[in-house]
Amino acid sequence: MSQAALPHSTKSPQGSRVARFLRNYYIYLVLVAVVVVMSIANLDRFDLFERGNFLNRNNIINILRVSAPLITLAGAFTLLMVSGHIDLSIGSAMSLCGVVYAMLAIHGVPFPVAFALAIALGMGLGAINGFLVVRLRITPVIATLITLSLYKGVALLLVEDGVSAIKSGDGLPMPGWFNAYGRDAVLFGLPMAFWVAVVVTVVLIVAQNRTLLGKYAAATGGNPTAAKLSGIRTGELVFLLYVIVGGTAALAGIARSSFMSLGDPLSGDGTELAVILVVLLGGTAFSGGEGRVMRSFVAALIIMALTIGMLTMIPAYFQTLVLGATLLVAAASNHLVSRRKPPS
Repeated sequence: MSQAALPHSTKSPQGSRVARFLRNYYIYLVLVAVVVVMSIANLDRFDLFERGNFLNRNNIINILRVSAPLITLAGAFTLLMVSGHIDLSIGSAMSLCGVVYAMLAIHGVPFPVAFALAIALGMGLGAINGFLVVRLRITPVIATLITLSLYKGVALLLVEDGVSAIKSGDGLPMPGWFNAYGRDAVLFGLPMAFWVAVVVTVVLIVAQNRTLLGKYAAATGGNPTAAKLSGIRTGELVFLLYVIVGGTAALAGIARSSFMSLGDPLSGDGTELAVILVVLLGGTAFSGGEGRVMRSFVAALIIMALTIGMLTMIPAYFQTLVLGATLLVAAASNHLVSRRKPPS
């Protein structure tokens, strides 16, 4: 074969470097773009600091404060999706744990005990999901749709008829410490729930990058058969990831209940879609095998910035449309990136 007939790449090294940079850091560029656009949109002029409602200290603190539940959920959900699995019951589990936490508090259970029991409940709910998927071999979407309905039903049953949520009443006042975790106990202007979410995220980043958990999750999601043949106990791994997701759902439920000062059985409605949007926006492959916890963390900030920003920009009935369109773009982009990824 002549030298002229040999195939050669037409891509320049400079183009490859740019593509690699965009692939690795696009999420940070999107965050900056969202902050700038929201600031300009609120001002109606290019003055970002003096009169704006968005880019100021109080608003940034507010975004970080309300983002605590979503940040708490994003990291564990990312690892679960990297393994090729999904949990649609995460919002219902969050609601149920928040309701139980409020019930324990209003009946005089001390904070450490109520907190630990709610976390244990969340992990137990995750274990149920893991059992259905791993042991009974039910498809994750079907299994967690079943538990979505089940957990929500239990949460609704725990609330008395005619009452929308568990909250302070004449006979049973909510203890003073109940609002501390999600709202009142602050460090640098942010509640403890946010700092716990950051710690959880850091732990999961380390676990993904430095331990076998992250490597095995990627191997399981990338090629489950090859992972089993290489000795990875994929069933035990997936079960563990469901338990971790359940624990973070409990943390998110506690944070939401503490912030709202009540236990609302519907407080987690729609959370599963928000978490999926965050994880997809962060570049996690829906089919598994690829994803980064850190990118999901940044994506959670983007979604919360969009949500807070839209409150002052557009009518409420357009906000769901905008978030749905964002989910569509994230899913389409995720699919295109997965198609163009070179085979390993």
